[in-house]
Amino acid sequence: MTKVVYQVVQHDGGWAYRQGDVYSETFATHSDALQAAKIVAAEQQVGGDSEEISWQDAKGIWHVEHSDGGDRPEAEVEDSVEARPTH
Repeated sequence: MTKVVYQVVQHDGGWAYRQGDVYSETFATHSDALQAAKIVAAEQQVGGDSEEISWQDAKGIWHVEHSDGGDRPEAEVEDSVEARPTH
């Protein structure tokens, strides 16, 4: 099963969540970014309808795949603030 991890991080003068190298919009508070990341992670796990997906790779070759609507990744949120020790 594929695993998707959203990380809550400081970004652009505020807070954002990111997945890999892609950042969300910037939120004013850590709490807002964390809540948004939790919503996105939960939505990532909701199944949908089966469908055919067409996509083009980096070499310009088109691919067609069947996507089972129930085949959803495991999603979790990592919080950079919660991971810091408090003294």
